[in-house]
Amino acid sequence: MNELTQLHCSAITSDSPRLDERDISQYLAKLPGWQIYETEGEPRLEKTFKCTDFNQALAFTNHVAGIANKEDHHPAILTEWGKVTVTWWTHKIKALHLNDFIMAAKTDQLYMGVL
Repeated sequence: MNELTQLHCSAITSDSPRLDERDISQYLAKLPGWQIYETEGEPRLEKTFKCTDFNQALAFTNHVAGIANKEDHHPAILTEWGKVTVTWWTHKIKALHLNDFIMAAKTDQLYMGVL
């Protein structure tokens, strides 16, 4: 099990530390299938999860929403027939934070338990 799943998100302020490239690379190595891309000048962490149909995609989306609410860190979620794309980034610092990688690991864990 990924040790990131054992951690919890911390409160974020505008002066919370941004992850540097070295940290991002280390955390990303623990999250197979996740990719980093930049949009609107901000790095984002994203992965698409395959589902058998829309109902399964919707159920997974609801599970991700539940853990996001519990941790008070919320992603962008695109739910489609047969797939769900989850994108994490930290809006307040316009960068990636440890919280994003914690939630990516928890998203993977949910996917393994739900589907």
